[in-house]
Amino acid sequence: MHKILALWAVPRSTSTAFEWMMRQRGDLECLHEPFGEAWYQGEEPLWHRFQPGEKTTPGLTLESVWEDIQEMAKAGPVFIKDFPHYINHMWDAEFLSKFDHAFLIRDPAKTISSMYKQWPDFAEGEVGFPEQRALFDLLTALNGAPPPVIDSDDLLEDPHRMTEKFCESTGIPFIEDALTWEAGGDPSAHSWWDGGSFHGNLAKSTGLTPQPRKHISIDEAPERVKQVHRRMKPHYDHLYKHRLTA
Repeated sequence: MHKILALWAVPRSTSTAFEWMMRQRGDLECLHEPFGEAWYQGEEPLWHRFQPGEKTTPGLTLESVWEDIQEMAKAGPVFIKDFPHYINHMWDAEFLSKFDHAFLIRDPAKTISSMYKQWPDFAEGEVGFPEQRALFDLLTALNGAPPPVIDSDDLLEDPHRMTEKFCESTGIPFIEDALTWEAGGDPSAHSWWDGGSFHGNLAKSTGLTPQPRKHISIDEAPERVKQVHRRMKPHYDHLYKHRLTA
């Protein structure tokens, strides 16, 4: 079986932009949150806000997704971008050994405020930071060394160097041309959630280009958002200490 490179992220962490860059390479079969589709829209949805009558897909389960990924990996190397909280009940040494793991983190003030803007009724269990940290710690214990971690702000500030560091740490060649693309792409073609309606800015983009680091304040956010942020921040800080630097 070929390499299955997994980028474990959290929602609203610029992970789809990173995935879009990985698609430009042309040497990996790229999958957009395959476990998430089953978690949200499979025949037995696990997300916290599911209501009877909402969309489900008979035959789609986390187990069927995993079988499909392994079949793809028999034909060639695979890259998946996904969120650990979708599959935390599946973690065991054998399952995790099938992947090459890397992590993408982002300041929770930015991810949570973005989630609140998109989905004001988001559930804390959809935020993903505790599970991301738990998987990171488990892999560190199993392998004796931490897996690679990149921070979204570092990536956007110096995409060339940070992508180069990511490729070096995961054992894939750095392809500079993948950092740019033609505007007018269609990320929604690869997104199962709401037709990818929240990827509009990505469709207009032309690449991963340097962006100044921005500070986001949640001082004026609702109290619930502030509470979630306070609970998530320690998990982010833990991984931040292990991040790759330019």
